[in-house]
Amino acid sequence: MTIAPAAPPPLSGEPGRGARPPRDGTPDWPHIARELADDLAIDAVEREQAGRPPADEVARLRESGLLTLLVPAEHGGGGADWRTAYTVVRTVAAADGAVGHLLGSHYFLSHGPRFFAGAGHAARIEREFTAGQWFWGGGIASREPPLMLTPTARGHLLDGHQRYGSGVGVADRLLVRAAAPGTGEPLAVLVDPAHPGCTGGAAGDTFGQRLAAGGALGFDAVPVGREDVLGSLSPDDGVLSPFAGLAAPTARLVSAQYCLGVAEGLLGEVREQGRAVRSPWQAFSPQPWPGSPPQDPYVLTAYGELAVCARAASALADQAVDALTRGLARGEDLDDDECAEIAVLASAAEAAASRAAQEITSRALEAVGASAALARHGLDRFWRDTRSHTLREPVAHRLREVGDYFLNGAHPPFSLPA
Repeated sequence: MTIAPAAPPPLSGEPGRGARPPRDGTPDWPHIARELADDLAIDAVEREQAGRPPADEVARLRESGLLTLLVPAEHGGGGADWRTAYTVVRTVAAADGAVGHLLGSHYFLSHGPRFFAGAGHAARIEREFTAGQWFWGGGIASREPPLMLTPTARGHLLDGHQRYGSGVGVADRLLVRAAAPGTGEPLAVLVDPAHPGCTGGAAGDTFGQRLAAGGALGFDAVPVGREDVLGSLSPDDGVLSPFAGLAAPTARLVSAQYCLGVAEGLLGEVREQGRAVRSPWQAFSPQPWPGSPPQDPYVLTAYGELAVCARAASALADQAVDALTRGLARGEDLDDDECAEIAVLASAAEAAASRAAQEITSRALEAVGASAALARHGLDRFWRDTRSHTLREPVAHRLREVGDYFLNGAHPPFSLPA
């Protein structure tokens, strides 16, 4: 990639399938991610243009061992931390934005039991998750009325409609938001989509993230066991612990790393294109570029500006990841003020990454010129993937949170990305 993320710290955990163990016997997850990204990049354009459900892509993720990267080693997983997971998401997104989005959403949703259920409850789910190598989809954002739970003798029945969920066309398990009977309290609920009462699938008319398998979900009397109700998602003061509140910045940084990955992927592509074609400002010049480094001052300036944009957003994201890592390590000792500071920093990082990705994916093509419009290059997919994502996550909401904290010390509300 053109703007490489900082080198990850030493990793821990047990090797997964496809993992290449380094000298100390632990899996080298960034190396595994790079190998997978290289594999995805070979036919990324063709797969994106075909727009088929990403069953093969999920199978590649499963075979690599990356699906269970965040699960503790004692529960059968990779034993890695969120810093490593973010590096993996960013690496994969640079090669294939839709698959990077799938993986990032999977990491957040599959980590939900750690935030919203008790430790023993989460451990049981994680063991089942690793045994079945589940791919997780769904969504627990609060932008629409929740699904409804109805009590039964054995648990609950789930009914309702959700307009958007990630990976719904290929998920083995769904994590969704549902309302508790009587009180209406929002709850995180785990659902098996194999039940015939689950309907829906990937939206076929999206202009970007065509392989992200996102779409609507419907539930008609789908049984939910008591053990599959994880815990509250209420934003009311005092309901969630500060540690559970870290779910929001964790998700925000998945979004930020995704945006940075797509932007870096396009920068890498246009750099190669720029070395192979003449400058758009030299369209009528008899001195094309092939065989020699580009020297057009306008192109060099454009690359410089975009590189600065990417590096600045990357540096802020690194700061936010550092803060989140420290917060997660504190566990239940974390207090509300610390959680708020981490949440604001993550919101700032997401806003910066979103803006950087939009600027880079819009302007980088100009450095290539007319050949960037050729369908065979597929460079437009980076812009379309970015806009599909940022339209669901407007920067204005994050900037308002940062401004209110800066001026008034207001803690940001608990809200999760779509």
